[in-house]
Amino acid sequence: MLKHFPAKHQKILKLSIPAAINSLLDMLQVITDLIMVGRISAFAVAAVGLGLQSLMLVFAVLTLLHVGTSALLSRFVGAQRMKRASIGLSTLLRFAFYLSMPAMVAWYFLASNIYTWFGTVPEVVVLGEDYVQMLTWMMPFIFIKLVFVSALNAAGDTKTPMKVKIFSILLNVLLNYLLIFGKYGFPELGVIGAAVGTVIVNVLEFMVYGYLYLKQKTPYIPGLHYSKSLLSRALKVGIPASVERSLTFGSFMLFTVVIAHYGTAVLAGYQIGLRVEGLAFMPGIGFTIAAMALMGQGLGAKKPKQAKEDVLLVLKYTSGFMFFLSFFMIFMPEKIVWFFTDDEATIQEASLYLRIVGFSQIPLAFNFVLSGALRGAGDSQWTMKMNLISLWLVRIIPAFLLSWYFHSILFVYLAMISDTFVKAFFLWKRFNTDRWQKIKV
Repeated sequence: MLKHFPAKHQKILKLSIPAAINSLLDMLQVITDLIMVGRISAFAVAAVGLGLQSLMLVFAVLTLLHVGTSALLSRFVGAQRMKRASIGLSTLLRFAFYLSMPAMVAWYFLASNIYTWFGTVPEVVVLGEDYVQMLTWMMPFIFIKLVFVSALNAAGDTKTPMKVKIFSILLNVLLNYLLIFGKYGFPELGVIGAAVGTVIVNVLEFMVYGYLYLKQKTPYIPGLHYSKSLLSRALKVGIPASVERSLTFGSFMLFTVVIAHYGTAVLAGYQIGLRVEGLAFMPGIGFTIAAMALMGQGLGAKKPKQAKEDVLLVLKYTSGFMFFLSFFMIFMPEKIVWFFTDDEATIQEASLYLRIVGFSQIPLAFNFVLSGALRGAGDSQWTMKMNLISLWLVRIIPAFLLSWYFHSILFVYLAMISDTFVKAFFLWKRFNTDRWQKIKV
């Protein structure tokens, strides 16, 4: 079907579509737990939903690896220096393992306390602690796996991660069915069964990528090389992105504190709304991966004009796709939310959230693609500053004030989408200055 598109569009779509599908499946794998425990109780939904949201802290650390790997290796790929790229990959794989160890310890002791900090009811606390502590065991595998995926994306291979993810999502559904509900002789583990299934799937994904790498079925040459200079170059881009994600995580948790005060139904509805919205914008994130890779490859080949044109074309596709999905979020949210829960109060709250965020999907597309492109160019310090300023001044502080004054969740959500519009405006201005062309990685 792609052969009917112009050559430049084919290049974009061959890279973007598998990445978009992979991102969508990635979110589906994450929310499988939420969907299936939704048949247990609202307490289970709140426990798993909050546990998944607390994983944002881990993803903040992973951003360092994702952005650093993509920005560094895509430059080498664009310059056709695959031996150098291979040394960079082996360096980052080793660093990912070292980084996962303290993250694993910190997660085990801190994550379960999140439920207490948010003042959730005892039933949610008990379920949540078991869930997040079980997830601890997948940390090293997730860290190393992300470097493999980012390296393949940087080389333009988005099909392999997509194929691996298709296998893992099917296995995740099967394991959840067996372990949550105790089917075919398996123990009925409930919420903790969802965590066990997630851990098993992530371990198997890691094993697949390790096999492909060692058998030389990737563009990279396997080895045990370690380069401090290449690691330093990757960290130069990755650390600002990770700091931004970490502080964003903190602000989002504060945002959740505001929402938690409105009761369990609102909190559960918000968690489900986040997952449904995630389904909508995960394909957008897939296009963002393409924008980051194309930007790095274009700059590595010393073709900044082509890189900019490629990113703009990715932006057009992403905006059109997310505009299409916004109609479902605005006009039929109840039918979507029903797949997650049959609790009427939770359905109403989740539907309210989706209707509001449905109006911000196009600026959200700008946020995804332009942030990814600028990070691929190495401009992660500016994106960090801009995102954090907007997040606090437009989203968090106004949300607290509006909640205190109006006592309505509606105004909290309006503050949230205002931040999306503001960031889209400033990202567009920055992208058009072309200052990113002069940044060295």
